[in-house]
Amino acid sequence: MKQVIQNYKTGELQLVEVPVPALKKGFVLVQNIASLISAGTEKYMIGMAKKSLLGKARARPDLVKQVIAKLKSEGIIETYKAVMARLDAPVPLGYSCAGEVLESSTEEFKRGDRVACAGSGYASHAEVVCVPVNLCVHIPRRHVISYSLLVNREKAQITNNQSTINYITFEEGAFVALGGIALEAVRLARPELGERIAVIGLGLLGQITVQLLRANGCHVFGIDIDEEKTRMAKESGCEGVAISGKTDVVAAGRQFAPQGFDAVIIMAATRSNEPLELAAELARERGRIIAGGLVGLEIPRKIFFEKELEFAVSRAWGAGIFDLKYVEKNIDYPYAYARWTAKRNMEEFLNQIALGNVDVKRLISHRFRIEDAMRAYEMILKGKERYMGVVIEYGESGKRRDGEREIGRKTVMGRMGEGEEEKESYKLLVKGYSEKKRATNQQITNNIAQPTPCIGVIGAGLFATGTILPILKKMKDVRLKTVATATGIKGQHAARKFEIENFTTDYKEILNDKDINLVFIMTRHGSHAKFVIEALKAGKHVFVEKPLCINQSQLKEIVSTYQSLITNNHSPIVMVGFNRRFSPFSTWLKEKFRTISEPLSIHITCNAGYVPPDHWVHDPVDGAGRIIGEVCHFVDLIQFFTDSNPVEVYAQSLDAEGYRPSDNVAITMKMANGAIGQILYIASGAKRYPRERVEIFGGGAVGVIDNFRRAEFISGSTRKTKRSLLGLDRGHKGELEALIKGIKEGKNPVPFDSYIATTLTTFRIEESIRCRKAVRL
Repeated sequence: MKQVIQNYKTGELQLVEVPVPALKKGFVLVQNIASLISAGTEKYMIGMAKKSLLGKARARPDLVKQVIAKLKSEGIIETYKAVMARLDAPVPLGYSCAGEVLESSTEEFKRGDRVACAGSGYASHAEVVCVPVNLCVHIPRRHVISYSLLVNREKAQITNNQSTINYITFEEGAFVALGGIALEAVRLARPELGERIAVIGLGLLGQITVQLLRANGCHVFGIDIDEEKTRMAKESGCEGVAISGKTDVVAAGRQFAPQGFDAVIIMAATRSNEPLELAAELARERGRIIAGGLVGLEIPRKIFFEKELEFAVSRAWGAGIFDLKYVEKNIDYPYAYARWTAKRNMEEFLNQIALGNVDVKRLISHRFRIEDAMRAYEMILKGKERYMGVVIEYGESGKRRDGEREIGRKTVMGRMGEGEEEKESYKLLVKGYSEKKRATNQQITNNIAQPTPCIGVIGAGLFATGTILPILKKMKDVRLKTVATATGIKGQHAARKFEIENFTTDYKEILNDKDINLVFIMTRHGSHAKFVIEALKAGKHVFVEKPLCINQSQLKEIVSTYQSLITNNHSPIVMVGFNRRFSPFSTWLKEKFRTISEPLSIHITCNAGYVPPDHWVHDPVDGAGRIIGEVCHFVDLIQFFTDSNPVEVYAQSLDAEGYRPSDNVAITMKMANGAIGQILYIASGAKRYPRERVEIFGGGAVGVIDNFRRAEFISGSTRKTKRSLLGLDRGHKGELEALIKGIKEGKNPVPFDSYIATTLTTFRIEESIRCRKAVRL
């Protein structure tokens, strides 16, 4: 399918061919028929992306501080890789669209439903989008209120005094996000019947705001620098207008509202502070000012104090839009306590169109087919032609403005041409309308004899693209065949950047591929067990990023599956991404302690840093918390140094407001061979302090690893030091080299029993925190 993306590193815009996104739980798969370019917002995003690194830094000083802290803690190379990985990620453009449901994971929507969708990263300019249920609404039927409301409406028909005529069009539905933004700003302004309200900025948002205020029975005054936009605003219902720069706006405003405006809504897009200063001049004493546009927000205190003005910044299109539980988990807010959520605002905006109170079709100035999307952006960026509402149309005809149904084909697999930058060929699948017949034979094949690991990758997030894939790309005797991602643009980008032959949104393409004998699983923690089990059953070797799984029932199923596949001549290789044991500092220090026979004492400090409570890592289904998701690293490292597994753990959590139980933890472990290990995992420390420190004591010797940049061994009068000239090395390269070697030799680099012990230990650590006592494994 076709999709518009932008590279945030270079600012380059592209129309690319990518696989259709995979349907996720709580989401809806929608075939777009129309999407709306939000010229102001998207032009701002494009302009930001086109800035140099210095320009980006000046625009986001908050992020620069984070980079500096990371630089001091982890060095230049790690910081550079992390920054470049984030900047180089493709960004989908667009956040407002309408179309028909192809597939749904919930009962609220069914195939063929007409819907409107919103959300950055979801409702994109793409032929098919995957949108959360709470950001998707049904397109309503149009209501006939009176003939006067319909005489100027395109294609409107009145027949036999019906209460409804037809559905509002997909083009109108594509305005849903911008309409929601305008409606949320209007709600914050609390308009009352008969109030006088000014709107500064009469672009798309301003024009819609004017109409919504008129529907509230308000007297509206519009202000803009463009005479044509003020003319359109008068047609939209403004009783008075003023052209900034050509007329005395304050004087014209006082003539319209002698006592001052009850409220002023700013919908302008400028970094200047002038709109806010103007709003303060226009507002009456104790008036209300709402900033809905991207404007300067340096509040002039004197006039705000003298008038005792109210001020608020409108946030998108309602409650929930920045709440991951609302967006991705489909958890709605209680109706009684959050009357107007993002979804309810979207629904109501479309109802206002259906009632005839809002007319957005007259705001459409240009229509482009998706094939010509680059022309649309060229027009917007160059500014040589007047534009207002720019709509992108989808489908071969490009003329489905009133909902003519056309079900397209779904691209599920892409192939990168060898040595050619743009040449791509695709297999097509009509999913939801004709089912592809798949082979159901789950017979395990022995791939261990293949001398060259052939790799399939499931998941291409920041860790995969910033750490693992760059290493694999440079390795000899490794074939990167397919990458599977939930969204097609991530797969397409990863395939191109790391020279992977194919990309897909259907991970089963990897499992069904007989050439692939090694599967890398780098998705969210909660999905690891499912993919590990399916990959093992498909006869593949497995690398899974930590943790192995997130609960004991998953662990039992993995162990059962693994054991069932062991034969006299075949044992599947499973590696969990506990990379620190493969760091050159770890292997060097372990060698120094090899001659010491007495049990060791090990202390590890991890200055992990704060993770917001709404982050997916804390989610019980997706992440399972920081003990299972990250402390497992240090449990494994202690097992490595002691050559033993834990038999008992005792853990305590810091009781402090604002932190999760797994954020700040002190853990003591007793090992089977008598060694002891302690882990101090802290989220409340300073970011500039080094992240990790390992201390080993035993036999009159001391070993230290300082943030995996330097190691030291002291014994008697001997002091030996190992340093890295290129920054820290946590062992990712050594880990992958050991994996590839293990596959070629048919030997697990790390005993599978060790992974079971590590995973079980993290479960027991959480149990110890809950019951406040030591727990045996």
